[in-house]
Amino acid sequence: MTVALELQGVSCTFAARGDPGQRYTAVQDVNLAIGAGEFVSVVGPTGCGKSTLLNVGAGLLAPSTGSVRAFGQALQGINSRAGYMFQAESLMPWRTALGNVMAGLEFRGDPPAQARAQGEEWLQRVGLGGFADRYPHQLSGGMRKRVCLAQTLVLDPDIILMDEPFSALDIQTRQLMENELLALWTAKRKAVLFITHDLDEAIAMSDRVVVMSAGPGSHVIGEFVVDMARPRDVAEIKMTPRFMELHQAIWSVLREEVLKGYRQQLQTA
Repeated sequence: MTVALELQGVSCTFAARGDPGQRYTAVQDVNLAIGAGEFVSVVGPTGCGKSTLLNVGAGLLAPSTGSVRAFGQALQGINSRAGYMFQAESLMPWRTALGNVMAGLEFRGDPPAQARAQGEEWLQRVGLGGFADRYPHQLSGGMRKRVCLAQTLVLDPDIILMDEPFSALDIQTRQLMENELLALWTAKRKAVLFITHDLDEAIAMSDRVVVMSAGPGSHVIGEFVVDMARPRDVAEIKMTPRFMELHQAIWSVLREEVLKGYRQQLQTA
């Protein structure tokens, strides 16, 4: 399998808040490879550096040590082969749904007519064909997330980076969005690095689940292959015996790290 994104020996160290003389290591000596067409989720306690790894993969953050490669090429600056869907909504309130989806194409220099046609096509794909002229404040939370998804995928990135994209949604809307993402991913089979706190979500959607330890110096402590057939319905698959086996196996590794992270938060508070 072609490796789409590879992190080798990646560590990220920052100045501690309130004391520039102190250093804080968010992630340490992380090795992670995502194959072309592979859906990989990363789970771990709050504050373990999951989003830091995503920013490194996007080229928004240079690692303190280690290297990053995209399709075999050393990453220098922004990863032009990656699309990033943030946890917070990235919609511009003064643009319509269509205008937001078109924005990246326009900034890239695509002809206006071509950008509009592609924007309309992607709004149709995410089920918002009749809402092109609506502004973000006129859309529900789930609809806004669909616009964000179209905004990311319209650029046809080879690598899709997603930072807890559905965490703010209610459970029913979240499951709908998860199934829609899987359907779109199945059609294109791009590499996905998906960050989530939700172990159920990680197992239901992924080919592989990577577990991070609590920080500081968070590192990979486990990798689990999700050997369940596709296509999947994220609600129905959670009731299968194999899902429950995987959940138990991953939670046995993750549980103590979650408790450790929680104790650290209490001490900080």
